[in-house]
Amino acid sequence: MTSTPDIVVLREGTEGLSMEPYAAELRKRLPDRTVALARTPKEERELVEHARIVTGITLEKSLLARASNLDLFACTFAGTDHVPVNELAANGVAVTNAGGIHAPGIAEQALGNMLVFTRRLHEGWRQKQRAEWRHFQSGELTGSTVTIIGLGSIGQALVQRLEGFEVHTIGIRYTPEKGGPTDEVHGFDEDAIHDALSQSDFVVIACPLTDETRGLIGEAELATMPPHAVLINTARGPLVETDALVSALRSNALGGAALDVTDPEPLPENHPLWTLENCLITPHTGGHTPKHWERLADIVAENVGRLDAGEDLQNQIVAPSSSR
Repeated sequence: MTSTPDIVVLREGTEGLSMEPYAAELRKRLPDRTVALARTPKEERELVEHARIVTGITLEKSLLARASNLDLFACTFAGTDHVPVNELAANGVAVTNAGGIHAPGIAEQALGNMLVFTRRLHEGWRQKQRAEWRHFQSGELTGSTVTIIGLGSIGQALVQRLEGFEVHTIGIRYTPEKGGPTDEVHGFDEDAIHDALSQSDFVVIACPLTDETRGLIGEAELATMPPHAVLINTARGPLVETDALVSALRSNALGGAALDVTDPEPLPENHPLWTLENCLITPHTGGHTPKHWERLADIVAENVGRLDAGEDLQNQIVAPSSSR
């Protein structure tokens, strides 16, 4: 194993995936660079000391202190609240994330949940468990209104997949003046959100969790939504006030919910959301994809070239505040 690798892949995997294929994908894209997979804490300490680029879930401060040549930490998650970004920036290290690589899978899952509720497929599944042949009425997605809160990579991917369904789309974003791929675009101000919610058959949450968006969908917002509407949360659990959601689902003030994320998470075994037939739950698996490492390796490989050229990095969330 070389003592001076260009890129070090840290040992801890993500989403149940081994880091071995990630390192292999990087080597495939960067045949003229040395990519080393650190398999033990000792190897991490030794390899990080000389690496220009390190990639993994996070970079512990003890490792950062050894990283004298580091220019870039490429986080393998979209979220970086667990990464010591301030310390990295102060040490002249840029930080990028994995934003966008999960968008196709999350968008497909959101669309799938819309179809489940529209065609009442979950009712068919329940009847199959009882071996019960009994007709029930279904609806059509065509002609419905879908509000998408957040027009980043996930929101855009969902809009793209909705194009063939003849639905009306409303987008909510921080900068509505930029427009977007939806039929309408509005900002995050309270009146605009409530206006969109009042028209919606489906509301898909695809925005980041921030101080501004925490509790974005609460009792007042759920009351504004039509009683047949369905809420789909693809983003983070605390964006929705859980108690208010349970109350709305129990009282049929809301048609249903599809949650890939919850608050709390994991959802306790005795939580009332498990018992509600109009609530679909998946364990934060919406972004899972067999192309995870391929897409992330594309970003990191692109950024190697951009580093060499002194260009802005793709998916950069933190710029270095100093240089060595």
